[in-house]
Amino acid sequence: MNNSIVYNAIRTPDGTVIESRHVHDYQTHTDANGKEYMVDGGMEYLRRNAHDDYTDLSVTLDDGHEAVREALTWGARGIDNKQPLTYVKLRDMDTDHIEACLATQHQMHKNIRTAMQNELLYRSELKQILQELSDIGQKIEKALQEQKT
Repeated sequence: MNNSIVYNAIRTPDGTVIESRHVHDYQTHTDANGKEYMVDGGMEYLRRNAHDDYTDLSVTLDDGHEAVREALTWGARGIDNKQPLTYVKLRDMDTDHIEACLATQHQMHKNIRTAMQNELLYRSELKQILQELSDIGQKIEKALQEQKT
């Protein structure tokens, strides 16, 4: 059992992706080839059927943050909680939304909490790198201007 799962899904031979979002979220699909495929376990365990012709799409925290931010989704109903449920990839969530989730959603799965905390750190580090690159660009531009004069 891998207890760092953040995305539990497979792709069947006909291209259908089936995902289990939470424990005991048993999902099935009858493929174009006539076989039935299933996933189960959410972020607690990976359970599959006996067929071996599917592609495992599962992602764990150990796969690196780039993979996690692409795969992990968060269900949201809008700022007023009255909109239809939609799932947003972690990479596409506003920073304020992530911070609000961490502050208010005390029941969230520990793997999601870790991924969201890692995303905030990632964004902070990325912002710092972009600022450093901007500073370097300004110094180069200044040096070029000085060479012209």
